[in-house]
Amino acid sequence: MQTPFHVPFYDEDDARAVSSAVRSGKLVGDGPATKQASAFLASLLHVNHVLLTTSCTHALELAMMTLNLQPDDEVIVPSFTFVSSTNAILRQRARPVFADIRPDTLTLGATEVRTHLTGRTRAIMPIVYAGVSADVDPIMALAAARNIVVVEDAAQGIGAGYRGRPAGTTGHMGCFSFHETKNFSTGEGGAFVTNDDELMTKAEIVREKGTNRKQFLLGLVDKYTWVDTGSSFLPPDSMAALLMSQLSKRDLIQRRRKEIFERYTGEFARLADQGNLMLPVIPDYAASNYHIFHVLLESETVRNRAIAFFREHDIGTTFHYLPLHLSPVGRRIGYTEGDFPVTESVSGRLLRLPIYPSLTDDAVAHVIRTMNEFFA
Repeated sequence: MQTPFHVPFYDEDDARAVSSAVRSGKLVGDGPATKQASAFLASLLHVNHVLLTTSCTHALELAMMTLNLQPDDEVIVPSFTFVSSTNAILRQRARPVFADIRPDTLTLGATEVRTHLTGRTRAIMPIVYAGVSADVDPIMALAAARNIVVVEDAAQGIGAGYRGRPAGTTGHMGCFSFHETKNFSTGEGGAFVTNDDELMTKAEIVREKGTNRKQFLLGLVDKYTWVDTGSSFLPPDSMAALLMSQLSKRDLIQRRRKEIFERYTGEFARLADQGNLMLPVIPDYAASNYHIFHVLLESETVRNRAIAFFREHDIGTTFHYLPLHLSPVGRRIGYTEGDFPVTESVSGRLLRLPIYPSLTDDAVAHVIRTMNEFFA
């Protein structure tokens, strides 16, 4: 039995949605499907403004561009994240300031942020990891006292919650992903969201190549022109059509992911009690969307042996982020080994298991059996 690490969840409804968009003859950005999907996401996330983008990377770049960052400005970001988070900062010639993560949720916490605050801090970027939000309220309190903007990298956050609110909507801006590996996928794709009217106005200009075209279309100006630096982050309308189809299945997708997550958790409890592994933590303030199921093993050596063992049993497993502060770029910035011990330890010990809607009960049982055999 071959069990891939990930299989995207597409069906005939998705194919019909894309086909319908193509047959409409209007695939340019901000078409009918984009308007529909944007309004639906705004309702789903309880936010005032949504801009669909071609990727979460572009949503993050859009967020950083709205801040008009200067070369001496600093943005605090966990070292345990994807490179898009820091690339968005560097593209604005600002400085990413790395921070360690909490050992339980593997997310940025207020304690970790406080250590790195300076007079040059312009923004803080907490990450939703594995579908579990960072504890954002204490970070927002730190930011409010210093007039700092909080940008949530919620690439893994659609369907997750934080203190009764949708994850990714507590900060000043949030950025989401619909990459093929995410719970709801359009292949590529993302979204920028905010409740701040001023930030939205700036973001619309950036997204419209630096023009005030949106204000012109709304009749607020009699002609549109180039008013600021911008880019083109508009996705084709077919992407939005596929997104609507994917989100229509959100209850089914979330329910199946939860079933698999809870089965793993229950079956691996004995191994956790024996000290063989650590299970994922979902704190009281968070509602997970079960995007990732991961365990932490004793050491990097044991983790790598486990990956090889699962491969021998035709099961795809993998590690996750390498510490960005130890990458060639991170070292050029000035970081070195030992700067963030939690990140370094977690990165070497983390093992991700298959979790997706089409994973059968037999395949889940095979994964569980193989884990038990590994430790036997």
